[in-house]
Amino acid sequence: MIKFHKSQQKSVCLAFEEKFLYLIVMREVCLKIKGRVQGIGYRRWAERKALEIGGISGWVLNMPDGSVEILMKGEEPQVEAMIAACYQGPWAARVDSIDFLPRPSSGFLPPIEDGVFEHI
Repeated sequence: MIKFHKSQQKSVCLAFEEKFLYLIVMREVCLKIKGRVQGIGYRRWAERKALEIGGISGWVLNMPDGSVEILMKGEEPQVEAMIAACYQGPWAARVDSIDFLPRPSSGFLPPIEDGVFEHI
């Protein structure tokens, strides 16, 4: 089970389709991934994994301290699947820890563009 940090953003949408009412929970998280995660293709892997899971928008960035940050949003099941995948990473990675951040470390990063997940 994944615990929610108080800084994680959630929003709820209601979708109407014919006679059914759907509850869609959107979630936005910022992750700081530590370990052997730079120079081994972690950003490219994250971009491909987000596309494979589908429905995730955001970006992934190498940080000066050797970690990788990911800011993403999407429907809750897809975001949870991406978080779980980030603990494994690509075959050459060694993920020591993942911290949930209230917001990205740098204030000069782009906002999330719907339908786009990219490495920057």
